[in-house]
Formats: sequence, C-alpha cells, structure tokens
Amino acid sequence: MQKLLVIRNDKLGDFMLAWPAFALLKQSAPTLKLTALVPEYTAPLAEICPYLDEVIIDAKDKKDKVAFQQVLNEIKGRNFDGVISFVSDVYNAKLTWKSAIPYRLAPATKLIQFLYNHRLTQRRSQSAKAEFEYNLDLARAFLADQHLSAVEPAPPYLTFAPSAVEKQKVFLAESLALSMQKKWLFVHSGSGGSANNLSLRQYADLIEGITDVFDCEVILTAGPNESEKVHQLAGLLQGKQARVYDKNQGLVDFAHSLACADLFMSGSTGPLHLSGALNIPTVGFYPSRLSALPRRWRPINEKGRHIAFMPPEGKATEKNLTLIKIDEAMLQIIPFIRRHWDSSC
Repeated sequence: MQKLLVIRNDKLGDFMLAWPAFALLKQSAPTLKLTALVPEYTAPLAEICPYLDEVIIDAKDKKDKVAFQQVLNEIKGRNFDGVISFVSDVYNAKLTWKSAIPYRLAPATKLIQFLYNHRLTQRRSQSAKAEFEYNLDLARAFLADQHLSAVEPAPPYLTFAPSAVEKQKVFLAESLALSMQKKWLFVHSGSGGSANNLSLRQYADLIEGITDVFDCEVILTAGPNESEKVHQLAGLLQGKQARVYDKNQGLVDFAHSLACADLFMSGSTGPLHLSGALNIPTVGFYPSRLSALPRRWRPINEKGRHIAFMPPEGKATEKNLTLIKIDEAMLQIIPFIRRHWDSSC
C-alpha cells in the first residue's frame, strides 16, 4: 500500500486527538503517503502536521449534494489504496464506499459500518479509554493488516523551532506588555459551543487563587465571538492584572502563542487539546457524564502533565460545571503548578 486517506473531519479537539495515530502510521510506514480529509477550519494545522503529506478540505455543508460530489471526485482522483475513517458517521461511510477505495477501515460502532470492508469493534460510548487511544487502536489494526510492525509515538506531537517560539514570545510580550521573566498562565474561558464550562466567576477565583501564590502573567484567550466574554472575565479580577489576547492570525499563529505558555487552563475544548499536542501542562474542567469524562477526552501531553476536574456524578449534576468547588480544586492545582514550574527553573 502506498497512499492512505485518513479522515478526521470534525472539530479541532477531535482532530488533535488523532495526531498520535497519524504519528504511529508515519513512523511505522515512512514511505506511506498520508492524506487527511479535514474541514477548512483545521486545514492550516493539518498542513503543518509533520505526519501528513497532503490535505483535502471537506465540504462546508455535508448535506450539500453538489459539495459531496466535489469531495468524492477529488478523492477518486487521488487513487488511494486505503482509508481509515477515525470518525464513523453516515457521511464518511457513504463517501468512502462510493470512492471505491479497496481498503476501508472504521470503528464498528454504528449500523452504517457495513459500508466498510474492514472494521474494528470499539465501544467508544463506554469511554473505557481515551479518544486518542481509540484512534491509535485503529492505526494499529491497519498496520497489522499490512503486516507492519508498529513504532509507537510519544509526545510532543506538535513542535515549533525554538527561534519561532522565541519570536512569538517577544511579539506577545511587546504587544500585551508582558514580562518575559515571569511564568505565563493562559486561561481560555470560552467553550466554542461544544462543551460545558465553568462560570466566569469560577475562572476569576482560579486566577486570583493562583496569582496569590505565583507571581505570573495571566493571558486570557478567546475564540471567535468570545471577545466580550473574556473582557468580562478581565473585569472580574479585582486588583489582578490580566491581558486579553483575543486577536490572532489564525490557528497556526494561535498555536505559536500557546507554545509560549507555561500552563494552559480551560474547559474540554479545542485549545486544550492543541496545548496538549504542544506538551504544555494543562488543567481541564469536564462534565461528569459518561461520554465526556476526563479519561475519554484527556489531552495528548505526557502523563503527569494534565490534571482534570468535574462536578459530582448524577443526571442532575453531571453537566453543571459550576458545581466544581474551586477552593477544593486549588488544593491540587497549586502543587501541580509548583511541580511543573519549579522543575523548569
């Protein structure tokens, strides 16, 4: 097999959690040409992914039959030998089946699985393991079918040249009036509309608790349409300075900024997983419902570089992150920060 299509055409966080699988495939089969089908939003990151060779941008509207046919024609024109669909839905199943790619692998989780000729039974709804581990299992199944030995990957999965990170750090320091002699704490209070989150008051309490102990710079990041919210958070910080970073030049530029962070803190969102790919220490806040547990959606930084919190379990409380007690969380967060920041001095 020479050319493989890999599909992860959903949201930013889901895409980043496929990077270990991409790394496994490329490291185990260096001559295998990997092409990713991704949405336009994540395409810039796909283009800098060191494990991918080419990128196909998916249809914006998956219900648009004309757009579907255009994507299908492009896939057919590439003459792929195989495809791994890391996310199994009707759209992807029809797309890969109609493409007539000889080898088609996907999780055996839904009825539409019959359109694939290779399937791996996965019960992702049980959240028995992390999403990136489910993705790795699919990559290993592919390698086994090709009689190839797996060369297991390790973090970090995304790196930039030290000079590029230093340049970005100087730019941020000058534009946001930050001290380069202090640690930088990045806080992302938005959710991108895909996850439950803490209240702004809880984030303010977290920041105030951390800055009472550590003399660090606080950078408040914002996604599209989240600028007003992050300025509200800045206004809640009594006597504490925080810089609002709500403008960038796209995801790649944002990733360079995250690479400057000494700690990243947010809900279970795309920026959390992008920070994980950079191996930044992360603090995450999750719902306690089965499909959203920390063990399922933990980021891909090294073991010990992520700490997670969630509300009490139960139908009435599982989605309500405002039930997370910040004072109790701080008892774990402060030692976590001290461990990572002291070790980097």
